Amino acid sequence: MSSYFSLFIFLYVVNISEKSFGEMFTSMMSVKQAVFAERQLVDYLRIYLEHEIQRLDDIKRFFSRVTSLHSGIYNEPSATIANPIVAFKLVKRLKSEWMNVVNSNEKIHDPQEGYRRMEGSLPKLEDLQGAAQGLMRLQDVYHLRVEGLVRGHFQRITDGNAMDIYKPPVSDTLSGDDCFLVGKVAYDLEDYYHSVHWFEEAVRLFRGREWSPENEGTLEDALDHLAFSHFKTGNISYALSLSQELLLHDPMNSRVHFNVEKYEKLLEESPPVTNQSLDLKRPDSTYLRTRNVYEKLCQTKGSQPKHFENPRLFCDYFTNGNPGLLLQPIKRELISLQPYVVLFHSFVTRAEAKRIKEYAVPGLRRSVVASGVNQATAEYRISKSAWLKESAHGVVGKVDRRISMVTGLNVQPPYAEYLQVVNYGIGGHYEPHFDHATSDSSPLYRLKTGNRVATFMIYLSSVEAGGFTAFIYANFSVPVVENGALFWWNLHRNGQGNVDTLHAGCPVIVGDKWVANKWVHEFGQEFQRRCSLNPEE
Repeated sequence: MSSYFSLFIFLYVVNISEKSFGEMFTSMMSVKQAVFAERQLVDYLRIYLEHEIQRLDDIKRFFSRVTSLHSGIYNEPSATIANPIVAFKLVKRLKSEWMNVVNSNEKIHDPQEGYRRMEGSLPKLEDLQGAAQGLMRLQDVYHLRVEGLVRGHFQRITDGNAMDIYKPPVSDTLSGDDCFLVGKVAYDLEDYYHSVHWFEEAVRLFRGREWSPENEGTLEDALDHLAFSHFKTGNISYALSLSQELLLHDPMNSRVHFNVEKYEKLLEESPPVTNQSLDLKRPDSTYLRTRNVYEKLCQTKGSQPKHFENPRLFCDYFTNGNPGLLLQPIKRELISLQPYVVLFHSFVTRAEAKRIKEYAVPGLRRSVVASGVNQATAEYRISKSAWLKESAHGVVGKVDRRISMVTGLNVQPPYAEYLQVVNYGIGGHYEPHFDHATSDSSPLYRLKTGNRVATFMIYLSSVEAGGFTAFIYANFSVPVVENGALFWWNLHRNGQGNVDTLHAGCPVIVGDKWVANKWVHEFGQEFQRRCSLNPEE
């Protein structure tokens, strides 16, 4: 903005000069005065050029930083973007930093026009906020240290020491402005638990560093937001200290002066207790009662018994009595008896998985969940999904027939839904839920073929870390097994929902997770899964 201001002064002085030296030619004294006027103009022009040179130096530095990324870690984009830190920085750069750079001078139209032409395919504010929330989700579920994330490490405290839970082959560090933006997203949601953590890092990284024009925030902004976040979490002493530091940078800020007086008065009325612990405590969840179990299962594999500890759990080559599997039986692993969960290894080939993902890409849309009689997006499910019909894609029909062979179920519509292909996003997850309808008003009943009796979920990719399928009440989780498939019964034989099938898709730490779901309904399975003589079964 200083360059625009200098240019304004330049034009203003020119205008004044014309008025001041009218009929200059009639007096040599006036001509002499014009020398001093031009000298003044030269000074203004010099200031303007200095600002422009500085601005261009900043743009060159930004250009150099971005080009080095594309000649370095972005050489393998699929592997690189699987890292949520790298993915977040890309989204932030495209939404925030590029916009600040191309708008740094209104007189330069080429970058602005190029940005406007591409704007429809660039991240929106919602994407930037979602990417930030993805990092905070990983922080929570896996108990990751923000200090570690800033350095590109995925660490949590174990026995008092910072331990790596995963070391990515490709990573990046977060800047002060990156941390400020994550904190700002939390702050705007009045989530001061997270804003404190991220603003602390922003302040630390901003201190002693020059501001860059592509940045959204400054040290003053970070101090201001951090002070108020500490005030909202009850740490008034630190809020006062930060506000006093902010006044050193912005001594005329009347609002901060008012806050300082307020904090001093509050401390006089209620002095802080000596040795009082000021450790931030994460707020309890208002809607996820199983949060602690869910997060523990995401971090470990729960109490899943080893096969040698339970002889009723086994692995075998399975044909299900179907002639189509006699020459090439499926590798079956019985994971759990209650609920009944089976893992079929190598259920699809790598080529089949690749084709299914390719067919799904054009139709990917934000995943929805049941909301009363309708469907809606939700923060507890972060992914995109597409539905593939057998009639449109031959490989889908092939996979459907294979599902029918190993389960014995009728998977043709309307007795089963079309194959749903899901791709998870940054910190992508699906919090604990049932696949079957738990309300008579559920949109699942629109097919008029009853409830979802069974789920068949195919892992179309591998992930480097995270992404487990956790069964909450059964207290076990299953890691992603590329090209494998999980199968379980959602309903008891009497048609009642099995509460032990409450499950979740844990957030993906690093990786590009793809799954395909086949949901089979009650009607059409009367002779494939018969009712029991025991009405309670």
